[in-house]
Amino acid sequence: MPRNDSLEMGELTDTAYYILLSLVEAKHGYLIMKFIEDLTDHQFTIGPASMYTTIKKLLSSELIQLCADEDEKRKTYIATDKGMELLKKEVERRRIMVQHAEQIFKSKGVL
Repeated sequence: MPRNDSLEMGELTDTAYYILLSLVEAKHGYLIMKFIEDLTDHQFTIGPASMYTTIKKLLSSELIQLCADEDEKRKTYIATDKGMELLKKEVERRRIMVQHAEQIFKSKGVL
């Protein structure tokens, strides 16, 4: 059975989520990785290969775009309006998932 691409299903992997979140403001590759590490207190890191593979998918899905930049050595990206809308939906989807877990934990006396 073929694996569904999460972007085609309108969902983000954790890697895509954090990259898209980091691109609410324009950033180049190194700053994306640094932002994610700082945001998550080094609990979530993305290597260059994984990051650029995901960036290519986000670009082809028109969730991010390449910014015009004077520095040709560094490509800078930013979330598109489409990307921001998906990010908002993803935050709500994940919030509901956490609520479900909390309800179950609470009903079982885990919380």
